[in-house]
Amino acid sequence: MAEPDTSRSPLASEDWLACWLSLALLVVLLAGVRIELPALSWSPDTLARLFAPGNLLAVLGMGALLMVVAAVGVALMRERLRPFLIAFPAVFGLGLAAQFIAGNAGMKAAGLTYVITGLGLGLLISNLFRLPDWLLGAIRTEFYIKIGLVILGSNILLGDILQAGVLGIAQAALVILVIWYVGFWIAKRLKLDDDFAAMLATAVSICGVSAAIAACGVLGGDRRKLSYVTSLVLVVAVPMMLAMPWIVDALDMPALVGGAWIGGTIDTSGAVVAAGEIVGESAMNAAVIVKFSQNAMLGIAAFALSIWWTLRTGEASGEKPSARIIWERFPKFVIGFMAASAIFSFLLSAEFVESTRDLTKGLRTWWFTLAFVCIGLEARFRDLVRMDGGRPAAAFLAAQGVNIAWTLLIAWLLFGGVLFAVPSL
Repeated sequence: MAEPDTSRSPLASEDWLACWLSLALLVVLLAGVRIELPALSWSPDTLARLFAPGNLLAVLGMGALLMVVAAVGVALMRERLRPFLIAFPAVFGLGLAAQFIAGNAGMKAAGLTYVITGLGLGLLISNLFRLPDWLLGAIRTEFYIKIGLVILGSNILLGDILQAGVLGIAQAALVILVIWYVGFWIAKRLKLDDDFAAMLATAVSICGVSAAIAACGVLGGDRRKLSYVTSLVLVVAVPMMLAMPWIVDALDMPALVGGAWIGGTIDTSGAVVAAGEIVGESAMNAAVIVKFSQNAMLGIAAFALSIWWTLRTGEASGEKPSARIIWERFPKFVIGFMAASAIFSFLLSAEFVESTRDLTKGLRTWWFTLAFVCIGLEARFRDLVRMDGGRPAAAFLAAQGVNIAWTLLIAWLLFGGVLFAVPSL
């Protein structure tokens, strides 16, 4: 794959193009255009509907849309377009397969999402076969991730979070601040490098996979490390989803406390909803509020992380971290994320936002699916298993253990009627 042309305008960098292209997609929605999402949820009784002519056309339309948007970015970055166009259908086909597998009712019930199936398919292929050179043209993990993250901003409605209650925001802030520092400290004690430690700490403290993706983009981190962190998040989330409702019930914990505890510790949104629902409706509401509050802070956390990273690397290299250097190194896709969140939170009617929610979520899911397939294709499972002698896994589990204890304390203080009246949820 050709190297980017560094003579191009900074406004045509990968970060800026992720902003322009994502926001252009959202503007198309604002103009009233509705893109048909293919239906990929199925059970044995409904499988035939997926192969109906209308749904197959929706699949082809989605593939064409993703390819055109990404191809525009490749062309504006002055990279070779032909290899991308040749390889993209294969990457999209793997993404389609990942969503098809994850769309099965049994897989959904088990909490196995497109993140797992996309990463798994990529890993399976990369570890069983040698990737052909022609496929490399469409493996653009970070570009797909950044576009998906900007679109994610349209689903993070700050107004909803504020209306849901200050307590959820307070818990999210206390968990993020304390657990990030603890997670980073543990990882450094286990002699992990700075970017690996920051990715682990961010994943544990904020919102799992999305936070790890954002941290990797901010730090310019190694995608093998991102794949490792993502795998840890998903592997740990499943037993937590099953065990935590049982613990809430066994300890006769108040439903709101249990829900806030679940929302602040489990690192995938699907598992949070599933675990909260097992406990009860009010617990699920509290879990979702806390989880969404953490999600809403992702942009702020990425902004703070980028400044911290610039200052830290500048100190290590002896380079004075001026405002210009901070701006140059700041990940511009975060601006797109925050702009999308602000527009959909405060400038559009609630009815309009609700009418586009499924579509924006679907578009974001497709970009993330492509990204996770590419992460798997670039990773060797043996390398992941052997990475740093198991120390990253030990750091993650230790940080998650502290997270479980600290979040339970905060949930009890805030939602248990100790410091404030018990909210009605």
